[in-house]
Amino acid sequence: MLGKISLGTLGLTVGSTLTIIGFVAYAADNATLNLVGFFYGFPLLLGGLALKANELKPIPFSQETIPSVLALRKEQATVTQNKIRKDITRFCYGQEAHLDRALEYLGLSPNDNERPVVTGLRETDVNGVYCLTLEFDSPCIPLEKWLDKHEKMTKFFAPNVEVKITQPDEDRIEVDLIRLV
Repeated sequence: MLGKISLGTLGLTVGSTLTIIGFVAYAADNATLNLVGFFYGFPLLLGGLALKANELKPIPFSQETIPSVLALRKEQATVTQNKIRKDITRFCYGQEAHLDRALEYLGLSPNDNERPVVTGLRETDVNGVYCLTLEFDSPCIPLEKWLDKHEKMTKFFAPNVEVKITQPDEDRIEVDLIRLV
């Protein structure tokens, strides 16, 4: 639930409101509200600014998940599939990009400029099996390098997951994480 709310925006809103109340209370010679505004509002405002500057927005679903696939997710999704889906569909702080550490571990992120970027995800039914598809913008990493990392990806995403790598467009890579039954 909290991952769907921008803590930076929340901090800015509450901090700004309390700080303004503090200034108004100072002008009105109200010491209690003045203290609340300055001692709580200003730090919240600064914290909100810091979070906002370091905020990583959630990745959107590229297509709506239909109810039958939601039922498959509840029955079949692995811990890894759920963790990835939850991690990239919430606000994050202190990361360069979604899945940056995973891509670095897999050898698919030589530097920040060449790192593939997750642009979307979708959930589908592949012959009655739950599949989570990660969509990457990957202009600097060719399909061949992704395919070279297939075995490492299969081990990384844990047991009970089949990894399928495709290239629907020139600079796009899709990684399907298909639950093995």
